[in-house]
Amino acid sequence: MVTRVLVVDDSGFFRRRIIEILEADKRIKVVGSAANGKEAIEQVAKLKPDVVTMDIEMPVMDGITAVRHIMSSNPLPILMFSSLTHDGAQATLDALEAGAVDFLPKRFEDIAKDREQAKQLLRNRIRAVARKQSITPSAPARRTPVRPAAAPVSVRRGKFQLVAIASSTGGPVALAQVLTTLPSDFRFPVVVVQHMPGTFTPAFAARLDQQCEVKVKEAHDGDVLAPGEVLIAPGGRQMTFKQVGGAVQVIINDGDTGLHYKPCADVTFESVASVYGGKALALVLTGMGADGREGARTLKKQGATVWSQDEASSVIYGMPMAVAEAGLSDQVLSLRDIGPVLVKTAGG
Repeated sequence: MVTRVLVVDDSGFFRRRIIEILEADKRIKVVGSAANGKEAIEQVAKLKPDVVTMDIEMPVMDGITAVRHIMSSNPLPILMFSSLTHDGAQATLDALEAGAVDFLPKRFEDIAKDREQAKQLLRNRIRAVARKQSITPSAPARRTPVRPAAAPVSVRRGKFQLVAIASSTGGPVALAQVLTTLPSDFRFPVVVVQHMPGTFTPAFAARLDQQCEVKVKEAHDGDVLAPGEVLIAPGGRQMTFKQVGGAVQVIINDGDTGLHYKPCADVTFESVASVYGGKALALVLTGMGADGREGARTLKKQGATVWSQDEASSVIYGMPMAVAEAGLSDQVLSLRDIGPVLVKTAGG
């Protein structure tokens, strides 16, 4: 099946570059291009592409406004191109909240050291997001009332001392939906590994902190895990833990240079297993690839519990599928049910 793409950017040079890269794959066809958000809205309605690549800063109409219009009238997967700056992070998070499915850096050298590898990553990402058939606009994250899960879920109160979450593509919106459900007196510490550039995680953590009742911050070396606090692993680095007296302390370092993901869910999950053993709950949410599977395997050997997001509510059913198909998931839950079940588990 050929994936039909609309390329939107105010730079003619960048549009030609993206078109050339995408059409090097016979499974991708660029059906049109646009130089601003207004043209993008018109082209989407006319051409009905499978995927749109969207710049953020454009004349006439910016990319975020265009995403909102498209998702309200002709919803489909939109992949943003972003600059890896503080302002770029804020704008990209706005675009994701508006309904964009994922983002990539505009500078290809920020994607991968090898140019051909970066091009292949772009093509793979386009084809992956195109497989998501049901795309709906995302409402701004907010504190939501706890409601019962749609399906019976086995809950063992008192078993857990930590919640560890892994996510990638689609993760920022999914995490907001889960974390905004938790009350301020949530009984467990929460640690999060979201595949995200280092320039994005401070802004992402700050945004979640404004939206949530629990405290959310980017993790720093030496932080101590505390109930009702969420620590986001810093982009480009690894997050592990050590027992110091009666407390658990965060270790942030560069980790193994050969690791594909930084931060890596497998690394964090394996550290959680070494410190908490079976007294941890791991959640694997939407994302490409299989990061988290081997860490979940280590956790299961220690007697820990693993939940995964279901296919229907995942933007990309890669990471949670890898865990479920390996037989490691104790529960497969819809995104809308994960937060309420966590609260129930905590006795909240």
